Order: sequence, then C-alpha cells, then structure tokens
Amino acid sequence: MSDVTYVLGHAERELSRLQVQARLLEPVTRQFLVEAGITTGMRVLDVGSGAGDVAFLVAEIVGPSGAVIGTDKAASAVTAATQNVRNKSLPNVTFSEGDPARMSFDEPFDAVVGRYVLLFQAEPELMVRKLARHVRPGGLLVFHEPDWVNARSVPPAPTYDRCCAWINDAFLHSGIDANMASRLYATFIRAGLVAPWMRMQTFIAGGLACADFLQAVADLVETLVPTIERLSIATATEVGAATLAERLKREASANDSVIVGRSEIAIWARA
Repeated sequence: MSDVTYVLGHAERELSRLQVQARLLEPVTRQFLVEAGITTGMRVLDVGSGAGDVAFLVAEIVGPSGAVIGTDKAASAVTAATQNVRNKSLPNVTFSEGDPARMSFDEPFDAVVGRYVLLFQAEPELMVRKLARHVRPGGLLVFHEPDWVNARSVPPAPTYDRCCAWINDAFLHSGIDANMASRLYATFIRAGLVAPWMRMQTFIAGGLACADFLQAVADLVETLVPTIERLSIATATEVGAATLAERLKREASANDSVIVGRSEIAIWARA
C-alpha cells in the first residue's frame, strides 16, 4: 500500500493551519461521528491524527471511560499532538508514530475514525480493508472526507472561484482526487464491508458570515503555493498570498456573492 504525494506537508505552519481548520470543521465532524455511532466508553483508533484535533473531539464523545489512540506517519505531527494532549490533560488519549494499516495493537477497537485521510491514499480500499482488521466484530469504520466539485460563488466572486480551481488542479496533478463523494461508496464495498451509510454537508454563506471560511481557503492556497508554482498552475505573484484572504472577503462582500464551499462527506459501516 502506498500514498500519493502528501502535498500539504507537516511544517509547523501547516499544523497550525490544520488546527484553525479543525475549529471550522468541529461541528460537522462531531455530528458525523455521533450519528455513525461513536459513543461513551468506546476505544477508538484515530488515523492520520495530525496535531490531534479529531482525537480530542472523539475523546470528548467517548468520555473518561473510553480511550483514543491517535496515529500519524509524520514524527513532527505526533510530537505536536503529544504536546497538545499534555496541555489539555487528557489521560485517555495517546499518540503513536507509524502507519496504522501496518501497526499492531494489544486489543481490537470499537471504532476506527479518520478525517481527510482517504483522499491521500493511492489505494484507499486497501487501507480500509487493513484498518478493518483492528476493529472488533460489529465495530465501526468512520471517515470524513472532502469534495470540491460543487464549490462555487453566485454571483461570481472570481478570486474565490480561481482559488477553488487552483486547489483542485494542485491536488489532481499531484495524483490526488479531492472529489471524494463519488469514490467513497466503492472504496468501502471493495474493502469487503457491507453497504455503508453516507452523509453530506456543505458550507454556504454570504457577506461577513463567510469570512472565516474564506480565510481557511486562503490559508490552504498559501500552503499549496509551492505546488501550484511547480505545476505551472499559477505564479506566486498571481496568487498574492499575503493579501489573498482580504481580497476574497472584499470581493465576496462587494458582489453580494453567496459562497458555496467544499462538501463534507461522511461514510461509515460496521465491520
């Protein structure tokens, strides 16, 4: 099993960006996890933990009688997550470095969860199949993935629309399909799981209500600038990362645009 190129990296700035993004995603991820069946007392494996935000959310849901083990292949991410867990004083959360599809654990889990993980896998069905081995019979596999296909602005806010195109192109030309809605069902079926449940939510707002989301889009584009330049999608000057967030907000407000964001997709099934 191999990953496609992880174009976002694990630099300190990127880990900070993920934590800001996590605050925007927290309500929808929480809703997905609870509806899927994550509940008090569960022992949960979080894959691709980054700085630990999903693991901390799961820890809130499972409570002190539950436990969460977070994993990430990047040592810098595990170091940051471990420091964060110390700061939060959460004795039921631990982090380990490694590929969870290849790791061994002392006992099976009640659930495996992950956010924005499968899109970075060259063979996501193989990863899901291997992760399913860590789950007890009847346990859950729950993933939250993005889909950018319907992101748009009405009436057009051209800078936002360009940002969405840059993001899609940077991912696609790096071997990453960031439009997961059409792929996830087949991924679970090919992994040998029963027909999964799925949900979709989408950010949509206008005026000042979309400011935080537009900031998050600008931050993502800034992270992708080296890839965008390397692939000749746009130049750093064209992107103008230093002023991008303010231009996005100003343009959307001036045009009275409704900003439709990427879709948030949940998929889950029982092992």
